[in-house]
Amino acid sequence: MNVVGSRPDGWWRDRRAAMRRLVEALERFADESGDEVAVVFDGRPFELEKGGRVEVAFAPGGRNAADDAIAEWVAGDPAPGSLTVVTSDAELADRVHTAGAEVVPAGSFRRRID
Repeated sequence: MNVVGSRPDGWWRDRRAAMRRLVEALERFADESGDEVAVVFDGRPFELEKGGRVEVAFAPGGRNAADDAIAEWVAGDPAPGSLTVVTSDAELADRVHTAGAEVVPAGSFRRRID
């Protein structure tokens, strides 16, 4: 949600639509870059139309559930140095950087995919 929230375009009025738009932008990014892309959202899962290149996960369970899932994902990866986490959350950035991942600020990444 850091990437969604990095542009104040009224996304908060329809969070699901904002999430769908982000997945669409990530699909284009994955197609153009060839990078493997995953996104983790907080909240209950819902149906998202995907192009197949972006792995979408939901982390229901409360505040920072997605952050915890991302940090666990990085910590459990056999090559965390090959991962880049996009976030503007300082605590999450510290956690994944300590585990070996690169961190890119959400606003910078948003400008790149727009």
